[in-house]
Amino acid sequence: MDKSITSRPEITVAAAQASPVLFDRSATLEKAAEEVRSAGASGADLIVFPESFVPTYPDFVWRLKPWAGQEWMRLFTEQSVNIDTDLDPVKQAAAESGVWVALGITERSTTGSLFNTVVHINESGELAAIHRKLVPTGAERLVWGNGQDSVLSVVEVKGAKIGTLICWENYMPLARAAMYEAGIDILLSPTWDNSDVWVPTLRHIAKEGRIFVVGVTPYINGSMVPRDIPGADDIYGGEEDLMSAGNSAIVDPDGNLVAGPVTGREETLQATLDLNQITTGRAQFDSAGHYSRPDMISLNVTTSSRASTEGRSTDTDSPEREESAGTAADS
Repeated sequence: MDKSITSRPEITVAAAQASPVLFDRSATLEKAAEEVRSAGASGADLIVFPESFVPTYPDFVWRLKPWAGQEWMRLFTEQSVNIDTDLDPVKQAAAESGVWVALGITERSTTGSLFNTVVHINESGELAAIHRKLVPTGAERLVWGNGQDSVLSVVEVKGAKIGTLICWENYMPLARAAMYEAGIDILLSPTWDNSDVWVPTLRHIAKEGRIFVVGVTPYINGSMVPRDIPGADDIYGGEEDLMSAGNSAIVDPDGNLVAGPVTGREETLQATLDLNQITTGRAQFDSAGHYSRPDMISLNVTTSSRASTEGRSTDTDSPEREESAGTAADS
């Protein structure tokens, strides 16, 4: 038997548990570009960055009273990313290295509204897709709007279908079901979550979907906050003030840890993923296939290509889609 007919390829993935240069878009994009080049030199096909890596995660909204941090918000907005004009350093690094990039950013729309976004840049340095976080969590709603348009994007890298859910989107059962129905092989889960239950969540999702899961969290402490921001010393300490200790991990389709979790430092995890594990895993349990009951349980997924009412900074659209997927009971 010709094994090449049934065998699936391997893909090498890097998870960059890195520290952004806080509130500095240009410097953080340059740092990301260096991480991309390093990943390419080590043989990675894809590198994944944390949630809102550029210009940083807006931790200040959790430490200040609502609407109290106007100078913080002004600076954060100024340093957020216009997808059309700001990504060239990372695009160039991707093209030079032949590496796909999943980069967490705060996206600034044409009107100034902000979105929590992951941009997918292909190995030729072209913008391939974007994913916007469906619903910001808690105090994040003072910063980011609900995701519009490109919310359930899937890209293909070396024969692997890859989807993204940001932070607590991973706790949304129907979002996960939609990803499984799309046939993803790898779920990217960039986050800010440092809790003890986060890595078990990644392991559960991996086994539930019989997929690989790449969780990536930044390492940031209070000493990294620029002290020229008014009030910085009042709400941030030094190295002991861990805003994000990191919690990055890579998990296989059986729920086993392949790499990590790592905390307390910057580190890039890397693992070569054998997609044949997905085939064997789904022979046992396929939540979107033989272990589903679409005659009794179904989910409608609609993604509109209509431009957001809050404005956009990119013309990358997802085609309008309405289909049956996973897990909401029909009446």
